[in-house]
Parts: sequence; C-alpha cells; structure tokens
Amino acid sequence: MAGPEDPKEQLKVNAGARAVDFVEDGMRLGLGTGSTAAWFVKALAERVRDVGWTVTCVPTSERTHALAAGLGLDLTTLDKIGWLDLTVDGADEFDGELNLIKGGGGALLREKIVATASDRMIVIADDEKQVARLGAFPLPVEVVRFGWETTRAIIEDTLTEAGIAEPKMMLRMDGDAPFDTDEGHLILDLHLGAIENPRVLALLLNQIPGVVEHGLFIDVADMVIVGDSDGETKIIGGEMPDLV
Repeated sequence: MAGPEDPKEQLKVNAGARAVDFVEDGMRLGLGTGSTAAWFVKALAERVRDVGWTVTCVPTSERTHALAAGLGLDLTTLDKIGWLDLTVDGADEFDGELNLIKGGGGALLREKIVATASDRMIVIADDEKQVARLGAFPLPVEVVRFGWETTRAIIEDTLTEAGIAEPKMMLRMDGDAPFDTDEGHLILDLHLGAIENPRVLALLLNQIPGVVEHGLFIDVADMVIVGDSDGETKIIGGEMPDLV
C-alpha cells in the first residue's frame, strides 16, 4: 500500500495500519468514514488479500461502501449481520475519557448506529485530534428537513437556558446547496468553543424533536490508536492484542 507524501497524512496511515492488528479472521467489522478510516479500509483489504482472511464488513457511509467494494472486501448490511465484533473509525476530537466529536464527514448517524452495535470500537487518529476539552471542532447535529429552522431555534433556546451563552450554529453547505447526509437530513454545526460537560449536552440534544443525532460519542469508544509525529503509534485505553 503506497503511503502519502504529506507527513501529517502519514500519521493517519500509521494509525490505520496498526488497527488492522486487532482484526482476526472471521470477524464482523464496522468500517468508519473519513480520511483516517479510509486508510484502515485500504490496510484491511491488503491484509485480507495477503493472509486470506474471511471478514464481513458493514460500511458507515456510501463513500466507504464504494471504497471497500472497489478493494474487494465482503460487504453486508447491519440488519443482515445483526451484530459486529469490532468497528474502526476516526474522530474529529477525543478527550482523556475517550469521549469523541465525530461527524465532520457527515456520517455521524450511521457511524453511531454501527459503533453501538459492536462489541468494541477502536478510534484511529493523528496526534492533533487529542484535546483536553471537546468543542474546538464544531459539533455536528443532524436534523430532519421538516421545520429545521424551528429546530435550530429550539436548540439555541435549550443551550442558552442551560448556560451555554450565545451558541453559534451554521447550516452545513455543499457549495451553494445545503449538505445532504446519506439519510437525506441536514447538519447544523455548533461552534461552542469548549464543552464543559459533554454528557449533559448530549442528553439535552437527545430530547429535542427534530434532532436525529449529534456528534457526541459518549461511552462508545474503547480504545484510541494515535499516529505520532515520530512515526510510531500509541494506544490509549483498551488492551493490547496477542499478536502472533
């Protein structure tokens, strides 16, 4: 597998390749979405070809489906397979408790469904994604199209009443048109600066009609594999596998 020329991109390659060491023959896998997850998919396909593994994969987006299918991986749907052994995905931010912000690629709904239907979730990231406090990266909130501006106003009122002063929300765009998720929804990006209590914020957003999902992944990730600038990887949380 050819690597990139960009040193920062190489960190993602290293993390994705390391995550393949946690895969075993016969596993049912969730495949994440985004630039880092794509390197895992490529490394996985290479390992499957070289070793002759049989793994079955559920992609979290149409983009990942196209990539994995093109690489010859065996794909299915979550409904057909029922449950997964492992999901590997990227993150836009993660903190010391392995709470995440995800959804920069717009696939947060499917990503969260697949991750929570897995025995384990491994996050792969470069070292810039680790933060002391979530929130510098805008928090994606997926909303239905019907009444979305009213939903936006309710989110703003709810957050203001909760003491989150003047939350700034932007409708995500794709050129001149609103961005469409794979499920046909819209995304509001919340620019919060810092999230004092991710768990409370997640609960508040969950209670608002019109909100389909949000990018706070609380108590979902089991481990983070970080690509370091020294060319190595470090593991945060979880246990090391018994490698042969």
